[in-house]
Amino acid sequence: MQDLLPVRYARMIASPFAFLRGAAAIMAGDLAHTAAAGPRVQSCGDCHLANFGSYASPEGTPVFDINDFDETLPAPFEWDIKRLGTSLVLSGRENGLSDSRARSLAVSMVQTYVTEIKRLARLSPLEVWSNPIDLSSAIAGFSDRHARRQARLLLAERMESASRHYGLVANGAGMPALREHPPLVMRLPAHEETIRKAFARYVATQPAELAVLLDRYVLRDVIFKVVGIGSVGTFCAIGLFATTDGEMLLLQIKEAGQSVLAPSAGPSLSHNQGRRVVTGQRIMQAQSDIFLGWTHSADRNGPACDMSDFSGVGRQFYVRRLKDARLAAIGSDVTPGGLPDHARLYGRVLARAHARSGDCALISGYVGKGHRFSDAIGSFSVHYADQTKADWSAFCQAVKTGRIAVR
Repeated sequence: MQDLLPVRYARMIASPFAFLRGAAAIMAGDLAHTAAAGPRVQSCGDCHLANFGSYASPEGTPVFDINDFDETLPAPFEWDIKRLGTSLVLSGRENGLSDSRARSLAVSMVQTYVTEIKRLARLSPLEVWSNPIDLSSAIAGFSDRHARRQARLLLAERMESASRHYGLVANGAGMPALREHPPLVMRLPAHEETIRKAFARYVATQPAELAVLLDRYVLRDVIFKVVGIGSVGTFCAIGLFATTDGEMLLLQIKEAGQSVLAPSAGPSLSHNQGRRVVTGQRIMQAQSDIFLGWTHSADRNGPACDMSDFSGVGRQFYVRRLKDARLAAIGSDVTPGGLPDHARLYGRVLARAHARSGDCALISGYVGKGHRFSDAIGSFSVHYADQTKADWSAFCQAVKTGRIAVR
């Protein structure tokens, strides 16, 4: 959606870290030219600190995990670690930390990753697979008293917002409807039918046990929503589903393109990129959304084909339950004093996510005690943070001279 790209570019101007978030393809291209140790995992593909966060499990427990998988693909295990380390250095600098303290965030994250990988290597595959991270327990382990207090306050405040439908549903008589919040949440009539048909295909192709649940709801309204930084410009919409007595379910449908890792890590085995995203999320997350699924827009050459693996010319999407953006942002809404504790939490989460698909013993053997490995990643993170700042400066200059339009 070309008319939305100036919004994306405007967000990337904010800081070197904001630029990093919107430039996953640039870093993926650079990582392809770095040395790789050999072990491969299901990679997040866009592993920066703002893509870690909290969400409620089916039982209502707040869990902490990676929460964005648009670029997921099997890749060298170091790539996620290097991108996460770079984001920590950039965030530390923007929060007023010295270069040495910003670097120590990346080193601490990696050392925690190493410790957790070694712990997981001693467990059975089943124990590794069912190992969610309870956010309340993680917060209790924070060493900084103020960080503990801040995280607890944020968690208590934000666990309430899901019951109010995030302010997106209009309160009024008659059928429930979604509320516009221009310019980021608004109706686009020219594209509404595409999304309605894609939602219909999603519902029609779900497993029988989920179809029983979805059959109780009817799609009542659709609205488009600009999300994130790297995703601005892709089709992203919210569907309001409701029962006859007014119970509501909000599902998000999001366009999926080829992963930025594909040119260097190899193409996905799934022809439908939505299926690629869903598969990667189910592999990496300890507790995934029951509504995760994939769909597509109409193939211009004929009727819709089998949803099991669509490779036609239409757009490809994945579907999930609309997550609470404010709850999810607990991963990145961190005060400077809380960065060290959160850096360690990110390392722990990433290790568990990698352990679900990778060879823990092989990775553990490679990293050893972790001191040389964490020092190497710390140095890389500082160098790539410097490179990102230089790229951001060139980008800002291109905006200033009018080569790139922003809105």
